[in-house]
Amino acid sequence: MTAIQAVYVRDHEERPEPKPHVVFRIEIQAHVRSWHMWRRYSEFVDLHTELSKSVGAPPPAALPPKHALSMLRSRTDAARLEERRAGLEAYLRAILSAKDSRWLDAFVFRDFLGVPVGKQQPAAGDSAAQMTSSAWLDEHLDLQARVRDVRADVNRRDALADRGDVAGAHGTNVQAKKKLAGVLSRAGALAEALDTLALRGMSEGELQRRTDMVARLQDDCEKLAKMLTVARNTARGLGSAAERNPAAGTDRAALLGGAASKPVARVFGAPQPPKETEQTRPLDDQGLLQMQQTQMDQQDTQLAQLTAILQRQKQLGTAINNELAQHIELLDGLADDVERVGGKLSAAKKQMNRLG
Repeated sequence: MTAIQAVYVRDHEERPEPKPHVVFRIEIQAHVRSWHMWRRYSEFVDLHTELSKSVGAPPPAALPPKHALSMLRSRTDAARLEERRAGLEAYLRAILSAKDSRWLDAFVFRDFLGVPVGKQQPAAGDSAAQMTSSAWLDEHLDLQARVRDVRADVNRRDALADRGDVAGAHGTNVQAKKKLAGVLSRAGALAEALDTLALRGMSEGELQRRTDMVARLQDDCEKLAKMLTVARNTARGLGSAAERNPAAGTDRAALLGGAASKPVARVFGAPQPPKETEQTRPLDDQGLLQMQQTQMDQQDTQLAQLTAILQRQKQLGTAINNELAQHIELLDGLADDVERVGGKLSAAKKQMNRLG
């Protein structure tokens, strides 16, 4: 699915057929390409009606009003046309920047903007076969935006829980899980599409780069999945009984130790005393242990990725070394040939001197 970056209504023009009317030029910018569409104001009205029906709620912004006696003067009134152009651009941008993506993802909206058919979300079994190289990049960029939306939902859940709105926090958490499940399934389709792109002649280096991009995306999804299953704040009413009954403050103070009489200087190799942070403050012992395990898993994943990168660098270094050895051998042979030709030239020169 194409990730739309920006939408502009740049200009307008009057057309005489089938009857005199004004059309507006809409410029759409995606990640790797841009295109434009011409639409009438009446088509904007139809779009607004269809979006309201399909989504169940009107878009976040209203269309610019249709002035009285517009049939007689709006086509020749430059000020009114400019006002309508600005209003239509604000209408499209409001849909594009809305936190709720239901209007943006609606088929009628993407069809209105003329999103190429080959870059729309394909059927479940045909995604790898239909995805082109540029569509792959668009899909990856769109998934990154979805991951940011899920992370924003997590922050919203935390804010609601801090205010004591347990029902709202739970609803936001469920919504974020649904979004994350969709991202994971589409990320799997991205990985499968790389096999098709390899058969179409994509270079090995580009395939490796895109494989790393998918791996980082899936790693972000795993981190978000863990965040969605563990409540950050024990006062939210979410999580286990141990999380809802934290340890006493005196026990925590005894565990972490009192304030030091003077600042401790950094000594290389010396263990540092434990310190309370914003992440650990709302957690009990079980929460601390689970957070530590999560961090260790993340470090293991990063080490695995680093190992793969280093192995790749080693292979490149070995290939360069072999090629240099071949070049050295060719240069040695060339030096022998030059020496042999030089000897022949010297002998020929001596013979010429004898004859001369």
